[in-house]
Amino acid sequence: MQILFLGDIFGRPGRQIVKKMLPELKARFQIDLTIANGENAAGGLGLTPAVVQELFEMGVDILTSGNHIWDKKDILKVIDTEKRVLRPANFALSVPGRGAEIFQVGNVQVGVLNLAGRLFMPPQCDCPFSAATREMETLLKTTPLIIVDFHAEATSEKMAMGWLLRDKASAVIGTHTHVQTADEKIYPEKAAYISDAGMVGAYTSILGLDPDEILNKFMTGLPMKWKPAEGKGMLNGVVITLDEHSGKALEIRRIFEITE
Repeated sequence: MQILFLGDIFGRPGRQIVKKMLPELKARFQIDLTIANGENAAGGLGLTPAVVQELFEMGVDILTSGNHIWDKKDILKVIDTEKRVLRPANFALSVPGRGAEIFQVGNVQVGVLNLAGRLFMPPQCDCPFSAATREMETLLKTTPLIIVDFHAEATSEKMAMGWLLRDKASAVIGTHTHVQTADEKIYPEKAAYISDAGMVGAYTSILGLDPDEILNKFMTGLPMKWKPAEGKGMLNGVVITLDEHSGKALEIRRIFEITE
């Protein structure tokens, strides 16, 4: 089984890159399932029902998220009913939506689990390690193929999650920093791992935003305009090959594509 995971899609520029590049990527790698972190897809902050539908029509199958999921309140209109949109499972149990789901992909079932980190992150979630243990126990009763999006800042916290789930998950993929790491590996037990899948957005940017706006904020401390950068595009992600029977990762390949 071939799974494509795209890093954080940032604003309209990121969506345009997905529209332009996803069909060719899916054909090149014979992708069976496409997952993307979409928490920045609407203007760089949050998701809306319209953007969700747009990304699905482009060929994304499942959208994960993170700390920005509630930044566009309109997402509340679909988060309970659209099971293809996930929010972190370690958010309060009372909040809308779901943090894990099982999807039928051809003849097999694939579980997807979304988690949020706590180090250097907004203090709005419970322990991700406890939530991971709880949710994995449930998912593994149905399928051994499980993809985890751990939306977190600290590489140490992400690596600890990879270690926790090395014999349970098929892949533990970090998101949030918008900077792709080069530490991809496969644990002998089962799981593929990477600290951060990166971003889909403007190549000449700072984390997807206009670099002049970011630089001015660093130099002056004044508020900045939240302005997604334009220009040359960048698509980051990973392609993971899984054994359909055991769920074990066989290969993880970084994707770093530039487009005009």
